Amino acid sequence: MREYNPHEYEKNTYETWETEGFFEVDYKKEKNFCIMMPPPNVTGSLHIGHALTFTLQDIIVRYKRMDGYATLWQPGTDHAGIATQNVVEKQILAEGKTKEEIGRAEFLKRVWKWKEFSGGTITTQLRRLGASPAWSRERFTMDEGLQRAVRVAFKKLYDEGLIVKGNYMVNWCPKDGALSDIEVEYETHEGELVFIKYPIVNSDEYIVVATTRPETYFGDTAVMVNPEDERYKHLIGKKVRLPLINREIPIIADSYVDMEFGTGAVKVTPAHDPNDYEVGLRHNLPIIKVFDEKGILNENAGEFAGLDRLEARSKVVEKLESKGFIEKKEKHIHQVGHCYRCKSVIEPYVSTQWFLKKEVAKEAIEAANKGEVKFHPAQWKNNYDAWMRELRDWCISRQLWWGHQIPVYYCDECGHEWASVEEPKECPKCRSKNFHQDPDVLDTWFSSALWPFSTLGWENGEWGKGTKWKEVDLKRFYPNNLLITGFDILFFWVARMMMMGVHFLKEVPFRDVYLHALVRDEHGQKMSKSKGNVIDPLEMIDKYSADIMRFTLAILAVQGRDIKLSEAKMLESRNFTNKLYNAARFLKMHKEKFNDLKNQEIKTDLGKWMLYKLNRAIKNVRAELDEYRFNDAAMTLYRYLWQDFCDWGIELGKVSKDSIAELGSIFKESMKLLHPFMPFITEFLYQELSGTNIKENTIMLKTYPKPLKTEKPADFDMIIEAIVSLRRIKALTGSNFKKAYVLANLPEMAKKYIKKLAKIDEVEFVDKPIENAIRDISDNLETMVSKEEIDITPIVNRLNKQKEKLNKEITKLEKKLSNKNFIEKAPKEVIEKNKNELNELKEKLEKIEEELRKLNV
Repeated sequence: MREYNPHEYEKNTYETWETEGFFEVDYKKEKNFCIMMPPPNVTGSLHIGHALTFTLQDIIVRYKRMDGYATLWQPGTDHAGIATQNVVEKQILAEGKTKEEIGRAEFLKRVWKWKEFSGGTITTQLRRLGASPAWSRERFTMDEGLQRAVRVAFKKLYDEGLIVKGNYMVNWCPKDGALSDIEVEYETHEGELVFIKYPIVNSDEYIVVATTRPETYFGDTAVMVNPEDERYKHLIGKKVRLPLINREIPIIADSYVDMEFGTGAVKVTPAHDPNDYEVGLRHNLPIIKVFDEKGILNENAGEFAGLDRLEARSKVVEKLESKGFIEKKEKHIHQVGHCYRCKSVIEPYVSTQWFLKKEVAKEAIEAANKGEVKFHPAQWKNNYDAWMRELRDWCISRQLWWGHQIPVYYCDECGHEWASVEEPKECPKCRSKNFHQDPDVLDTWFSSALWPFSTLGWENGEWGKGTKWKEVDLKRFYPNNLLITGFDILFFWVARMMMMGVHFLKEVPFRDVYLHALVRDEHGQKMSKSKGNVIDPLEMIDKYSADIMRFTLAILAVQGRDIKLSEAKMLESRNFTNKLYNAARFLKMHKEKFNDLKNQEIKTDLGKWMLYKLNRAIKNVRAELDEYRFNDAAMTLYRYLWQDFCDWGIELGKVSKDSIAELGSIFKESMKLLHPFMPFITEFLYQELSGTNIKENTIMLKTYPKPLKTEKPADFDMIIEAIVSLRRIKALTGSNFKKAYVLANLPEMAKKYIKKLAKIDEVEFVDKPIENAIRDISDNLETMVSKEEIDITPIVNRLNKQKEKLNKEITKLEKKLSNKNFIEKAPKEVIEKNKNELNELKEKLEKIEEELRKLNV
């Protein structure tokens, strides 16, 4: 049999599969199965989370393809607005220029060039993992067809009044612009609560306000107290003077104020706090911005104008303190929002933005509550519901150049605003040719939200028709059957696909949603470069193989639980592949080629038993895959192939040579069952045992094993139990006895297996225990060897000596631990060590006594 070099074989085999078109959709099949690849960032590279997502997807795709479905696994990549723009901006800055200096058109040329250079990185890496999507249909979220789909979707929503523009309080990153709520990551920070004195106009009094943001006080337009707060009732309606700049602002009352926090009086800064913004609208307060879009303080901050907002904080406090306006400062633990991309501190900021109104989600919420989509694990349905209930309008505009430019135009002559799918030639109202397009782009997730149907040709125009999509695709493949992705993008992506799918196509975009957990290190720690515990899937593929990486991830993927990944687990999977290879090598030593199972008659007792085991594995694996219990399916395969087939089927086959042809056929069928998990080694072993090649006989297009009709086989499980039991007696006694007795109801043919594999000359089946014997009692039977055959005196002497020694050590330790003086004076760790030692000694004694009992002494 040929040697198996996984790295060379995986590369060559994958190229053959792809070149031969084995991954593409077979439209001749009647049943349909569709799953979308969560489009990875065009500038990304394969990380362990990707490896898990794409492994699970590929398992289900290969299973469905083999099971007779027209299978579409739609691949593609995402333009990733902020991330990609940041990469190219850094390149330009390294040249000593800025994007503004080279202009938008030139900048976009640079981004497209970068996309062409780096865009194929992750798809190349996915091939190394063995992923089998329909590569000929690969899409990019900014290809011409998808650009048109995005413009159509925007215009429809705009015309329906669901997309609106206005001044809103948004999450603002000084580097990346507006962000939606879920693009803000919160971290716990130890800050400072500064108590500032605000002098009351025409009085010697002052009111003290506590704030963590002293640099924003220049934008205060009121001080607010609770109307029920007796301390401040007499001040309501009066004015205070802002320290340093002497602007006067009113003291207002609002029940929103928490009387217990700080001093019970709060500053109101409508331009820089979301709650203050709402208060400002209620009380008709002015909105005064104190810094610009880059976070630089403006003229409203007086002498601090030109400073960065964070740099200004300490300087403002220092000046207030020098003038006597600080009463005190306290340490304060609070949550601070950061940009999910560049990690800058987020500012609440009033800005003109485009929003998708929350009403668009109404139908998606109803559809989920009707059970039209099923979550796995089921508890994610509660998270989805909770988020959807609290939904706010989605800020969809971004102050970037890279992305889908918002298809809204403004007439420079008459001021008319309109949305258009096609590039307009004139203003539809006054016919002027002087107009300009909105400079902002859409949030990356807007185009991703259309992915389940835009990739199937929805509103793509003629672009890609017949090559990237076919006219029947929407009918055949929407709704998609399944979505597999990480739980961390449930709201970023899954919920938004639900909104758009139900709104535009009146059906949920997928029937099942499988959300996998995080991959952590072996100690359960989150992986991070700073901890040095990142596991690179490509390094693991290089070190082991794609099959080993995939199988390890699958067998650990318990629904709803984080995965603890370690190299020890990889080694277990490697041992499994070695076991499979050695089993195939044994079979090939006895026969050059084996029939497929459907062409092989199973006549021997061993063949029938192994067929029965295979059938049970088929039923279980199918049920487990249908319920997305990937780890259970992997474990079923592992136990069946390792224990039933390799450990015992092969071992028993050494006795029953007439069953080898049958075992080979059963093994080939088993490789089909395992194929979705380990596509490469199963292809290799299948071809080796078939004497064929991949092009004419690939395993990946064979029929996935279906439950078989099997007759009740001879009970080889009992035969194995007898062999194991007798081996135990040999190990215990160290004796090479020649005759044994088995108390069990076994067929006569069992004797040849027991004699050969227990290495004895004679075995007798009895219906009651024999006298004066060493016995081993297992779950279903009892084996015996006459004491006349074994001299057990040395064994008993050895065990008794060990027992005597252990008893002395136990007595000594028990005496020590019952000594009150020792317990009171000894360090805690010493006492603990002694207790552990005592427990270990007692366990050893128990084992010695058990061995003596088995020897009947």
